[in-house]
Amino acid sequence: MNRLRHLAAGIAVAAAAACADGHGPVAIAPGEDACAQCRMTFAATSTAVEILAPGEAPVLFDDLECFRQFAAAHPPVAGARIVVADHRTGEWVDGPSAVVTRSSAATPMGSGLLAHATPASRDQDPAASGGQPVAWRTLLP
Repeated sequence: MNRLRHLAAGIAVAAAAACADGHGPVAIAPGEDACAQCRMTFAATSTAVEILAPGEAPVLFDDLECFRQFAAAHPPVAGARIVVADHRTGEWVDGPSAVVTRSSAATPMGSGLLAHATPASRDQDPAASGGQPVAWRTLLP
């Protein structure tokens, strides 16, 4: 039984290392994890952003505006992947392919910026109703 626990622990460590090595988003723990820019603790993950760079710990943000400010001062390294949460579904989406909208929705930093995987997901999200499209490139330096 002890061997089984050690094996399970080893698999968990390897999985965490793979995620932290730029292969996929990490699970954000609301109430525990904090935004890298504003240092606020995550209340929810519907507006989350992650920078995933090979060999580096994931960098977490609670609002696209926090990501924008951080990226202006610390441009993502070559090979980094940026993922955003689809506000409606919670699924991770590659940032550059996301549909971003500036809405009147309450977001952690008041930006109103919401990301969605597709225009259809945005259109099904009441929080994005009446919002204005935002080009991804405007969020990067």
